[in-house]
Amino acid sequence: MKICVLVKQVPGSDAQFSVSPDGSWIQETGLPFEMNESDNYALEEALQIREQMGDSEVVIVSLGPDRCQKVIREALAKGADRAIHIKEDSPYETDPYSIATSLANTIKDEKFELVLSGLQSDDLGFGQTGVILGEILGMTTATLVVGTEIQDGKIKVKRELESGWFQWQTMDLPASLAIQSGLNQPRYPSLKGIMGAKKKEIKESSFAEMCDIDGLQAFNGLSVQRAEKQTEMIEGTVDQVVNKLVDVFKNEIRIN
Repeated sequence: MKICVLVKQVPGSDAQFSVSPDGSWIQETGLPFEMNESDNYALEEALQIREQMGDSEVVIVSLGPDRCQKVIREALAKGADRAIHIKEDSPYETDPYSIATSLANTIKDEKFELVLSGLQSDDLGFGQTGVILGEILGMTTATLVVGTEIQDGKIKVKRELESGWFQWQTMDLPASLAIQSGLNQPRYPSLKGIMGAKKKEIKESSFAEMCDIDGLQAFNGLSVQRAEKQTEMIEGTVDQVVNKLVDVFKNEIRIN
């Protein structure tokens, strides 16, 4: 079985962000970057499926600038067989359809039977790329996946629903699954894996070559919310003060 895992590099959860002067994106200088959390679980699930199936291959696909080599090498050190890096320079594409199109054009000839992605990225959080990619490639798709079982040429997935409910769904292969964080315990790279990752293949392409459509959505600008304190003195009779407080609670603070 050929398994593709989409891996994205995102700013670390403890990073202190500031917006670039033109408001188009965050300032990346000095930021720590790491593998997107849910992508890490998707990678582990792919490795476990390979261990269960035996004759399988896990291929990492990552879109981003040169710094993405760090998470690609981390994934290879954990056990992935090879990788494809779609290089993209700033300003970065933020449209899920354009991103999914570039991914589809990159991997369509690979004939993957399974594509795993994280449920959503920790930076943009759209949660659409894996679903759109599956649709473009004509795959069955499922999101919020918290369990997988390969059975008789099909895949059975456990999906998380609302209020603590779950749903088991049997799907045809090939399939594209968006993996929820927490369905397994991601492994750490071993010393042997780290050394071996240096010899594994990383094929490179460019986003401009792989994306043949115009983006459908983009950020107009980013801004940082700022907390402000404001004091307003209410004067008048008791009835006037009470009426003013009721008005503020209902229409400004919106207390029901």
